[in-house]
Amino acid sequence: MNISAKSVRFDDSSMWVELSDGCTIGVLLAWFPRLMHASRAQLDACEISQNGLHWDALDEDVSIAGLLAGRGDMTHATKVAA
Repeated sequence: MNISAKSVRFDDSSMWVELSDGCTIGVLLAWFPRLMHASRAQLDACEISQNGLHWDALDEDVSIAGLLAGRGDMTHATKVAA
């Protein structure tokens, strides 16, 4: 089954993605710093494709597979305590 995004919307702290299977997934904008610091106009410029979401001006791509797996921004190394 290939699940894709149908729409995306934002509130003050979260991104809400309606999926093709009828579910809606919500994630904190803190997972994606570029989105968290973006203006409303920049957020609204989201391009939806079969595989995910893209914001050209923000150089941000979010895959639906990544959202469903619980992954946030993967461009920065995560600090792990020993």
